[in-house]
Amino acid sequence: MQKRNSELDNFCQNSWQLRTLHAIRKCRTAAMGGHIDHCNNPSCGKLHLSYNSCRNRHCPKCQGHKREEWIRAREADLLDVPYYHLVFTLPAELNQLALYQPKLLYSLLFATAWSTIQTFAADPKYLGAQSGMIAILHTWGQNLSLHPHLHCILPAGGVTPSQKWKRSKGKGKFLFPVKAMSKVFRARMVEQLRKKSDLDQSIYDKLFKNNWVIYAKRPFSSPKYVVEYLGRYTHKIAISNHRITNIDEQTITFKYKDYRQAGKSKTMTISHAEFIRRFSQHILLKGYTRIRHYGILSSTLKKKIIPKLQATIGSLKSADQKPIMHRICPICKKGKLTTLVSFSGRAPPIQFIEKLLRNKLSVI
Repeated sequence: MQKRNSELDNFCQNSWQLRTLHAIRKCRTAAMGGHIDHCNNPSCGKLHLSYNSCRNRHCPKCQGHKREEWIRAREADLLDVPYYHLVFTLPAELNQLALYQPKLLYSLLFATAWSTIQTFAADPKYLGAQSGMIAILHTWGQNLSLHPHLHCILPAGGVTPSQKWKRSKGKGKFLFPVKAMSKVFRARMVEQLRKKSDLDQSIYDKLFKNNWVIYAKRPFSSPKYVVEYLGRYTHKIAISNHRITNIDEQTITFKYKDYRQAGKSKTMTISHAEFIRRFSQHILLKGYTRIRHYGILSSTLKKKIIPKLQATIGSLKSADQKPIMHRICPICKKGKLTTLVSFSGRAPPIQFIEKLLRNKLSVI
């Protein structure tokens, strides 16, 4: 039964990958239909003809406004306390499982990372309180190789049973001991894999051959930097357009950082087929949640706990929010755009174009 379920998941994944690649190919082209917007600034009044986006979360053109909307929603949850960044990485020995049973492996990665954090947070020696976590799944390395890992943001403290805030004991240096967490994370991850996967015994031997290392960055200096940082990670995709430097009839060249050489910038040239193969590895199953909230930052608890904590220890004071950039006129940079008409064909309705021309209005 487990093998049949795996085969079904593979079929669904391959189908979804093809649909995703097709959507990205058509994004912001006439095939998607479009809309005509009007700038409400009296000194501008320009009209803008725009083609629709595909809105696929793997598309490099569609993440900007989604990222900004998500960050604005998260600002309301921030506390005036330091925040830590941890990275839980899976070893290369599990890449084969990531290709054929991604849902199983990535779900175990989320659950095990949070289980590890919970254990250390509950220990009075380290904190003795309930923590919270925002976890973001990335599956790629800089060269588009398979490299599954979680970026986790945690506040420097937790909530006691009496709903009081308790600061971490790390004194700004660390949240919990990284080496101890790494051992617990590896042991629990392997334990769950033994129960829920059919990996060969030789794989388990390799998993214990090397240490697993949880990467811990220094704490953020203030909550506002957490927002900026999250903005770089939440809606990031395997590769963005600005990293692609050349495309010819046979190859694609892109920039990447080689972290084995202190992040030295390099370029790589591969065939079209190889580029698509690498990119497709990072197309997640349809509907799979890659950003998750836990503990006091989960949707069920934060509505009750966060307002109380913000009243006592403070919250992030953000500046007045401006309209999201994709709804601001690109000409005057001041007016808001209002949609006048939408169309689903390959061009706007001819009657509307004739009306615009009669009124001597510009279409941009």
